[in-house]
Amino acid sequence: MNYRFDLIDLQLIVFVADEGSLTRAATRMHISLPAASVRMKNLESALDLPLFDRRNSGIALLPAGQVLLEHARQVVAQIERLQADLMRHVQEGQGSLRVLANTTAMTEFLPLVLNRFLVDHPNVSFELRERLSEEIVRAVSEGAADVGIVAGEVQADRVRLIPYRSDRLVLISGLAHPLAGKRSVSFSEALENDFIGLHEGSAIHFFLGHAAREARKALKVRIQVTDFETMCRMAESNVGVGVLPEKLARRHAGNMAIHLIRLTDSWASRDLRICTQDREPLPALTQALVEFLIETKSLPL
Repeated sequence: MNYRFDLIDLQLIVFVADEGSLTRAATRMHISLPAASVRMKNLESALDLPLFDRRNSGIALLPAGQVLLEHARQVVAQIERLQADLMRHVQEGQGSLRVLANTTAMTEFLPLVLNRFLVDHPNVSFELRERLSEEIVRAVSEGAADVGIVAGEVQADRVRLIPYRSDRLVLISGLAHPLAGKRSVSFSEALENDFIGLHEGSAIHFFLGHAAREARKALKVRIQVTDFETMCRMAESNVGVGVLPEKLARRHAGNMAIHLIRLTDSWASRDLRICTQDREPLPALTQALVEFLIETKSLPL
C-alpha cells in the first residue's frame, strides 16, 4: 500500500467518529455532505478496505476504521500543536517545550532551574511531566518530548545523552526506628520494614517496586504521601522508612529528627543525564534549554 493520506480526510474521520454522523462531520469541516461522502468512498476505494458502517441512524467505524482513527487523531493533534507553536513564534516570539524528568529531577532542582530559564525567556511555556527513565527515552526518540532528564542505565539507540548531575538515593528512618543505628543497609534488608511511599503515579514508586521484585521481596507500603517533605515527617514519627535523594534528605534532616542510612545497592548511586533527539541541529529553543541546563548544573539551588 502506497497511499498518500490527505489531512482533510484524516480530520473528517475524526469528526465522523466524534459526531456519529457524516452530515454533522461535514458541517464541522465546512464542506457539503456530497463532498464528504465522496471523500470517504474514495478513501475506502484507495485503501481497498471497508472503513465505515453506514446505517439509517448514522455512521460508525469498522475495525480498520478504528485503527485509522487512532492514527488520524495523533496526526491531527500534532498538526494543531505545530500550528499553535509556529503562530506563537510569528505573533509573539514565543514557544513551548515539553520536558520529562524522573522524580529526583522533578522535586529537587528542575522547578528552580526552569524558573530561572523562564525569567530569561518570558515568552516561553513549559509542559513538565514526571516519567520513568525508559519512558522518557522513548518519548524523546519519538518526538513526543523535547528534553528529558534520565537516571541510571537506559537504552539510547536513537537519542543523545549528555552528562548532567549526580544523584544518590538514601534510606531514612526515625531516630527510634530499629534501623536508626545503622550507617548502611541493602535495599533487600530494608524491605523487611514498612515503607512510606510516594503516590503510585510517581516514577520513584515504580522504580522501587521494580527493585523489590528484583530482590524477590514485597515492598510493604504502609502509607503513601504526595511529597518528600511529608515522607520525612512520617519517618520522623516512626511510621516507616522511606527512600529519597540524599541532598533533599540532608536538608530536611536539618529541622527534623530523621536518620540517613546509606543504601549499598549499586543503583542507589546514579548519574543523571540530559536526553535529546540525536540530530543536528536541535531546534533553537530546545538547544537554548539544553545549554542553560549545562551552564547552571553546578550552581547552588
